Amino acid sequence: MTTLELLSVLFATAAIFGSISTRWLKLPLTVGTMLLTVVASLLLGAAGSLAPGMHLWAENLLRQIDLESLILHGMLPLLLFAGAFLLDLEQLAREKLAVSLLSVVGTVASVFLVATLVLLLTGFRIPWMQCLIFGALISPTDPIAVLEMLRRSGVSRSLQSQLAGESLFNDGLGAVLFLTMLEVARGHSPTLAHVAGMLVLKAGGGILLGIMAAWITSHLMRHANAYQVDILFTVALAFGGYALAESLQISAPLEAVVAGIALRHLNRHQPSERIAHKNLDGFWEVIDEVQNSVLFVLIGLETMAIKLDLPVFGTGIAAILSVNAVRLLAVAALLALVRLVRPGHGGSVFVLTWGGLRGGLSIALALSVPEALGRSWILGATYLVVVFSIVIQGGSMNWLLRMRKPRHADA
Repeated sequence: MTTLELLSVLFATAAIFGSISTRWLKLPLTVGTMLLTVVASLLLGAAGSLAPGMHLWAENLLRQIDLESLILHGMLPLLLFAGAFLLDLEQLAREKLAVSLLSVVGTVASVFLVATLVLLLTGFRIPWMQCLIFGALISPTDPIAVLEMLRRSGVSRSLQSQLAGESLFNDGLGAVLFLTMLEVARGHSPTLAHVAGMLVLKAGGGILLGIMAAWITSHLMRHANAYQVDILFTVALAFGGYALAESLQISAPLEAVVAGIALRHLNRHQPSERIAHKNLDGFWEVIDEVQNSVLFVLIGLETMAIKLDLPVFGTGIAAILSVNAVRLLAVAALLALVRLVRPGHGGSVFVLTWGGLRGGLSIALALSVPEALGRSWILGATYLVVVFSIVIQGGSMNWLLRMRKPRHADA
């Protein structure tokens, strides 16, 4: 199958399933798209003996897709930049304390707590280091999944900023922790000072590069005379900054997030004659929506490639329980801390817990785990957590919010 044929199949599938999910299932676009793709993949797998030709075609399709590379080095730069660029900066500034605690303290604590619970719930059958690797890749909430859900759930602006801000910032930290755990598992023993230095270097480098690249782009945009040129500059920033960060071995996801926020900040007071604000927002909203739909089709198709035998399925159930229990504990504790500093702070333990979705980033990281370090069970458990997260949590959010709205003003 050629690249053009492959893209045609993916976009056609996303369009058809998206139409069914919004018109008949009345589900959010990406939730319904992923649900239908998972069901279709399971049916194709079950019909392997009845329609071997169709099953072989689907397997050949999957073999041509390097999902890890496609997400981390293709779709993620645009998705992270879009999410950050479209943030409400004023509201984000008001929620900086909650966002900082959730994205840094919450993520670090989650890595160790999730690893511990998975170890306990699986009866100590899994090595501790493998549990830590899993904890590191599954702890960051996925901005790709979270931001799409927020636009349809009707939660308050303060809660949107808390959840979106956390999910945009914590994946850079999660990626560094994941790489650190892989180093330790391979026999390296970095000291606490080494780990702290790595975090500062990679995170600080990503932040600095994002600000510098956004500043240069903003000045170039002010001299453009067409909105098409403004759009091209932002696309160049999204791809170019991410690629440069990767080549410098600093946090590329964090660079993309900071670049989007910094460019928004630098441009927001420029008149519309200088910066095409409405056209830029419309372009990035479309990019975000379309890529989200295609991404969740890809994740749904992975059902055919992942081996979910009984032990892996049991580990996945343990992982789902662990991830959500730890999320609830971390959110409750950190919100209580925020309210000690800022009495009367608006926040919802329920929304922040149930809205802490996992998505494509976790699967991409799981795909990079070597087989010797538990790739089979880690990938299977990660996939089950992501499917539960997107389909069950994301799909039920609107209904649950409506059920509790009289008792919950913030949501």
